[in-house]
Amino acid sequence: MFDLHFHRSRRNFLRVGSLAPLGLSLPGLLASQAAANDAPKRAKSVILVYLGGGLSHHDSFDMKPDASEDIRGKYKPIASNVSGLMVGELLPMMAQSMDKVCLHRGGAHNNDHHETATNWVMSGRFGSAFGDWPAIGAVAAHESGFPGTLPPYVSVPKNPSFTWELGKSAFLGGRYESFKAGDPNEEGYRVRDMSRSEPLGSVRANRRQSLLQTVDGLAKGIEGNDQLAAYGQFQKRATEMVLSGEARDAFAIDKESDQLRDRYGRTTFGQSCLLARRLVERGVTFVTVNSGGWDHHAKIWEGLEKKLPDFDQGFSALIEDMLQRGTLDETLVVAMGEFGRTPKINKDVGRDHWAPAASLLFAGAGVQTGRVLGATDKIGERVTDSPIRPADVAYTILSSLGINPRKQIFTPDGRPVEILDEGEVIEALYV
Repeated sequence: MFDLHFHRSRRNFLRVGSLAPLGLSLPGLLASQAAANDAPKRAKSVILVYLGGGLSHHDSFDMKPDASEDIRGKYKPIASNVSGLMVGELLPMMAQSMDKVCLHRGGAHNNDHHETATNWVMSGRFGSAFGDWPAIGAVAAHESGFPGTLPPYVSVPKNPSFTWELGKSAFLGGRYESFKAGDPNEEGYRVRDMSRSEPLGSVRANRRQSLLQTVDGLAKGIEGNDQLAAYGQFQKRATEMVLSGEARDAFAIDKESDQLRDRYGRTTFGQSCLLARRLVERGVTFVTVNSGGWDHHAKIWEGLEKKLPDFDQGFSALIEDMLQRGTLDETLVVAMGEFGRTPKINKDVGRDHWAPAASLLFAGAGVQTGRVLGATDKIGERVTDSPIRPADVAYTILSSLGINPRKQIFTPDGRPVEILDEGEVIEALYV
């Protein structure tokens, strides 16, 4: 089915009629759109745990204990509960949870720039550092729509960022941007704009009503403007969320027991994982748990000794909690960064950006667990078996939601583009 947003006018009809010069026939386009309905659906929702900056695979899930000291690093490998699989000593809880996830050591691409690589792995399409292509979560929101009062795409605490915000909706527009949930580990956490305001005095109420009338008048004078339409939808949905007890309850992390919150860890990352679980249980399609701070060019041991224990506790709790609650079967959970780190430790006792090798974790929604896929060479420099590229990861995530990654969507000027122009499902996850 066509996106009705782009097919309400003669102008858009003419756009469809002009597809032939682009190599697209109308029957072909219709077939592509119809195929979207045939994509197998393994998951109702996705939780993407994003390790911004780049997790050091050498010190976590792809250790090289037989390499020289300047490559193997400081940490010793410890046995996991999967026979033959060793992980870093800073991951004792994950060591006992590896039978519940699938480890893929084959992440590989060729871009070492934070923003460019992040936009690539979060969208599956290569573009500029400024985000030419919509993030997977925005595509999921576009395709799933707004089935309830909760937004379909949420970032906790916010979208990834380095020098600017990443993981955005690009040409899909503002209505498909992520809802930024804020830090659920803050004392007295409440989502901004999700609590009822204090009663307005008569003067303030009159001023607000006057302003609203002015805006309404402006909107009527510029009917058809997409930005105003998006604003109107946001305003309507914001009102619904504020008034909805269901929506407020979804973000009420303080309703969880102290024991469970302690298990996840009283950290931003731990509580973000717990909030993500609450949100997908209540119908949110796509949640990004954003964990920045993995860019350890210097003093990597100090950095990892702060970051890895939080990840170890929070991610293992998320997997175990969802498994016990029976929700992991219908939720795909993915943990990844934009790249790995260099094999050799630099002069500042750090590891630099390294795109040719990285480790990823997958769980839930039919993923076969307790397995290791992919491999790197003896120093963790290059993938030697089963490489997966950003498009493959994005293709797998979208397909799990029943979204055809080759479906045609439209840019604001009516140009049809495929969601992904390459990639395939990582079938080895499921067999």
